[in-house]
Amino acid sequence: MNELQYESSPYLLQHANNPIHWKAWNDTSLSAAREANKLIIISIGYSACHWCHVMEHESFENSEVASVMNSGFVAIKVDREERPDVDAIYMKAVQLMTGQGGWPLNVVCLPDGRPVWGGTYFKKDNWMDILSQLDNLYRTNPDKVIEYAEKLHEGLSFLGLVNHANADSDAQNPQHIKPLVEKWSKSFDWDYGGYARAPKFMMPNNYLFLQRYGYQTASADLLDFVDLTLTKMAHGGLFDVLGGGFSRYSVDMRWHVPHFEKMLYDNGQLVSLYAEAYKRTKNPLYKEVLEKTLSFVERELCNPDFGFYAALDADSLNEVAVLEEGAYYVWTKEQLQTLLTADFDLFAALFNVNEFGFWEHDHYVLIQNRSVQEVAEQFNLSEAALLAKKKTWESLLFSEREKRPKPRLDDKSLTSWNAIMLKGYVDAYNALGDLHYIAIAKKNAAFITGKMWSEEGHLWHTYKNGKSTIVGFLEDYAFTIEAFIALYQATLEETYLLHAKQLTDYCLDHFYNEEQQFFLFKAKNTTALIAAHYEIEDNVIPASNSVMANNLYILSTLFHNEYYEKTALQMLNHLIPNIDYASAYSNWMNLWMNLSKDTKELAVCGPDALEALAAVHSEYLPHVIIAGSRQPSAIPFLQNRFDEKKLLFYICENRNCKLPATAVETTLNELRIK
Repeated sequence: MNELQYESSPYLLQHANNPIHWKAWNDTSLSAAREANKLIIISIGYSACHWCHVMEHESFENSEVASVMNSGFVAIKVDREERPDVDAIYMKAVQLMTGQGGWPLNVVCLPDGRPVWGGTYFKKDNWMDILSQLDNLYRTNPDKVIEYAEKLHEGLSFLGLVNHANADSDAQNPQHIKPLVEKWSKSFDWDYGGYARAPKFMMPNNYLFLQRYGYQTASADLLDFVDLTLTKMAHGGLFDVLGGGFSRYSVDMRWHVPHFEKMLYDNGQLVSLYAEAYKRTKNPLYKEVLEKTLSFVERELCNPDFGFYAALDADSLNEVAVLEEGAYYVWTKEQLQTLLTADFDLFAALFNVNEFGFWEHDHYVLIQNRSVQEVAEQFNLSEAALLAKKKTWESLLFSEREKRPKPRLDDKSLTSWNAIMLKGYVDAYNALGDLHYIAIAKKNAAFITGKMWSEEGHLWHTYKNGKSTIVGFLEDYAFTIEAFIALYQATLEETYLLHAKQLTDYCLDHFYNEEQQFFLFKAKNTTALIAAHYEIEDNVIPASNSVMANNLYILSTLFHNEYYEKTALQMLNHLIPNIDYASAYSNWMNLWMNLSKDTKELAVCGPDALEALAAVHSEYLPHVIIAGSRQPSAIPFLQNRFDEKKLLFYICENRNCKLPATAVETTLNELRIK
């Protein structure tokens, strides 16, 4: 076994028996490369990555490959989920070199860590040939290799800087969002939702923004597009209709065949998205998605401390005990006929056990392309009768599927992803009013404060087997702050809000760069990498800087903190002139929307404030910043607003508040955008 046997990451442990002398990313490993003056192979992946497993089987388990790697290189394996900072830097390097990136990510570096070559997946012979050439070049002409590394490092360092354009007062007007959305809409897929390309990623934050913008601008087309996307995703194979939860992405345009791994961060964000959409539409499909997904998370991804595990793998053992992608989830026609007997034809019509739902190797991935009502009419059934049958079928197939070997579990818990899921539970509670969801959210918050927040004041990034390790990154703080603000707003327990403020102040001290006027991804008091990294563009997960900017804006309102507001808007103003493709800035544009005339603040104060807030939270009000108290409060926004004999609703706009109302419906009528 190699040195990875001493690690806790499931991904690293998967490589512990490789014949390659893998080391983990740490100061000792990097020093070994410098002392030996050997090139470093940095190979980055994650446990649920299918092609990472393929390259391991083809190359990293092979003795010929091991001979090449062990003789000429120091080989370091990195779990990208444990070390997103390392992943981000070397992903930028590979994108600079090749114009693309992905995982597995393989980079060859100088002994000091500066990259000289890189790519993603390689077949065995190609991989060996490239490594042999690089090893020979470094031995015979090291100056040439060093020269290229220096030029690439210059490019990386330049990429680390933020373009400090500044929007003038006119450019800051949210009316300028309209042409950005119009340009964005040209990439919409009006048949299946999402974007007109494959593979198809879900991008939850994009639809949170588009839904908000469509609502505030009364754009029926945009709202229709959001609903089309959410419906098609829920009906596609991307969503596990039997057990709940979404896979990471679809390989086709129809959301049909997923890349079968299930990631905590996707499901947390999608719960928030479907919760907001349910508040707007009261669509029962969205409620079904919420309930099934949260059932999946609690059943499969919850540790004994009420932290959430990271992911389920795409691969599981098939009928002949060989790891196969999607084996746990797919069905043959014969299996379904045996289980469903007389109901098979009806089931097949609803879930497309036909050419439309066929995948490969006699397997089908369940997908709907017609409504329950339409199929019911075809078979002369009532919609209620078909829905009852559907529920029975799903229970039957789920029970049968439970007999299969389950996908492998990545059982580490990441602070950032836990916070994303925590907020998902809060948002589901707000939408559905189920007290169980807020109870889970509180238990997860206790896990974060008890296990992931050090006595020294910093957050830890990862937790496994009772041990918290790796000092937290900006994403850990940003998403925890966001989740704690949401948990305060749902419960009115001010401890959560004060936690959010404390973590915000820690970020300003340890991550904020006054010169760049953005937050570093890695704390200033930790070991520096080869280049600085500022996470700016929103992706499958929103950028940590955009999350921090939104947090600062909300906290500036609640704490009357001008520095928070100035910092948030300064960041936004630097970004506005740089926005070209809006999908990469959706969370920034959510902040931008807060500058519109629709934005309001609401304080609900009184002994019955929590009950009243439940009614407020069940409404779709993305333009309202909400706070409240059930007793006198020292929070500046709430000071001197509590009356022990009355329930009072204060609606404020631009720091000016109207006389309080006393009825929740009156308040809601005033808050709704007409």
